[in-house]
Amino acid sequence: MFVETRLLDRPLRWAMVGGGQGSQIGHSHRDAAQRDGLMTLVAGAFDVDAARGRAFGSALGVAPERCYADFATMFAAEAARADGIEVVTIATPNNSHFAVCKAALSAGLHVVCEKPLTLDEAGALELAALARERGRVLGVMYGYTGYEMVQQARAMVQHGELGEIRVVQMQFAHGYHAAEVESNDPGTKWRVTPAVSGPTYVIGDIGTHCFQMGALISGLDVEALTCLRRSFVASRAPLEDDAHVLIRYQGNAVGTLWASAVNVGSAHGFKVRVVGAKGSVEWWDEHPNQLKVALAGRPEMTYERGHGYLEPSARFERVGGGHPAGYFDAWANVYRRFALAMSSEPQAREHLAGQWYPTVEDGLAGVRFMLRCAESADAGSTWVDFK
Repeated sequence: MFVETRLLDRPLRWAMVGGGQGSQIGHSHRDAAQRDGLMTLVAGAFDVDAARGRAFGSALGVAPERCYADFATMFAAEAARADGIEVVTIATPNNSHFAVCKAALSAGLHVVCEKPLTLDEAGALELAALARERGRVLGVMYGYTGYEMVQQARAMVQHGELGEIRVVQMQFAHGYHAAEVESNDPGTKWRVTPAVSGPTYVIGDIGTHCFQMGALISGLDVEALTCLRRSFVASRAPLEDDAHVLIRYQGNAVGTLWASAVNVGSAHGFKVRVVGAKGSVEWWDEHPNQLKVALAGRPEMTYERGHGYLEPSARFERVGGGHPAGYFDAWANVYRRFALAMSSEPQAREHLAGQWYPTVEDGLAGVRFMLRCAESADAGSTWVDFK
């Protein structure tokens, strides 16, 4: 489904909090949000250093007077403008998400927030209620869900092709932090600092990605879980760099999840496998254009992105079959859906029909997962109820 024509009459006026010079995640958001011309970056509070943030924003083409020292100043100034911002992305460290989200929603803005949405469940529930009250979209950036073959796997489960789901295997286990890299890497340093990162490191940073995708594909709700976590790099304690989770879903299904930053030799190691009574599917982000499919009594197959046999929700492609699509394409797919959901233009709902995007409910589930894992591990890996 190539889309070269404009989906909206005008792009949404968009701003960022965080994501300044040298931020990989900031670049990912900017590339994705503006890829389809559905959002235009017009303002930002890019950096805790106001002068540095202004210089960076100006280099991006943002008017210097709309490069603000902090988010509160930006929201107030933009609200006074006839051409003020409509959407804001929050790409700051974890401990700031709640305050910025609350201020943005209170200012009547749509929001895209990095995960975890908050560091406590009460805060996530408050934001969910505020988004509903203000009639605003609060999206959480689970960018990997933008891959077409993830949506194919989800559709196959929904249509019963795998039968009753029995097992969900999830992992996001890389090896880049097997040594104490944070001593020379500020981007890792705050992630292993409890006051900034919250009660977990790899569970909240990468484990929530595979947890959310396991839920998305399987459609299952979690009943309880138990977690074992370790700090193999001792200076990271009490935060973990390796965690193993057992999950009991409502009904009869079970799940396992491995989140790790010390899996030496692994480039990324993000895989989700869902096994049902009649078949299984497996997706791996290092080979995102393929989905392994095995149905009982038939040889294993590989479904390829961009082909006519896929479900309609999986044909949201930017390039034809046989050409590889990747990380930036997946993020742009998610941002396209965010923009359509946020727009008040009548045609936006038509373009969004049949498409899925990660909402505040996914963010709330991710916060619960992070908190319940920490609770279980700190109590000797006891089973804890999810809700």
